Amino acid sequence: QVQLVESGGGSVQAGGSLRLSCAASGAIFRIDTMGWSRQALGKQRELVATITRGGGTSYADSVKGRFTISRDNAKNTVYLQMNSLKSDDTAVYYCHGDAFLGALGTGHSDFWGQGTQVTVSS
Repeated sequence: QVQLVESGGGSVQAGGSLRLSCAASGAIFRIDTMGWSRQALGKQRELVATITRGGGTSYADSVKGRFTISRDNAKNTVYLQMNSLKSDDTAVYYCHGDAFLGALGTGHSDFWGQGTQVTVSS
């Protein structure tokens, strides 16, 4: 089992910034790729950014140059720095990851956070 604590969501005016955090805990042996997705009201869930354990990143075209994903492997935590926010960024943001569990890493969990609301007003 993986326990997650997401934080950092809230309301901000267009052009502002927010930083999301997602800390995973439990019997974690290793977490491979971690990421953030979002879902706006009435829309499909969208993959925003991913980061590999080695630090390789990828971004949705809609956030390139504005959002930065990072992670701290020692803390099993992933971050999303969001700058130059737009009203279109309003959504519930979910962290997720691919975790191997137990002392030998033989368990597996594809975990998702409970979501944190980001609201950008214009």
